[in-house]
Amino acid sequence: MKAIWQGVVIAESDDMIVLEDCQYFPRESLVAEHFTESETSSNCPWKGDAKYFHIKVGDAVNEDAAWVYPDPEEAAEAIKGRVAFWKGVEVGE
Repeated sequence: MKAIWQGVVIAESDDMIVLEDCQYFPRESLVAEHFTESETSSNCPWKGDAKYFHIKVGDAVNEDAAWVYPDPEEAAEAIKGRVAFWKGVEVGE
């Protein structure tokens, strides 16, 4: 699977986990130069606290377009440290 934004592959892996219709990529599959940590966080009652990343390709920035659960609740342990996308990031083969 690939995550693509602005025509650029920003993550690629065959080791995917699907949870609630989201594809979670291993953190090491991200192309690091396109990601910066955000101050944004959120909470899901059953998954726990999420942290966000901005994605940058060239001069374009997609704020808070990726998220990770660094220390999820036990029910979501499978996605620990994995990254998912939204806000126009295309995920597919």
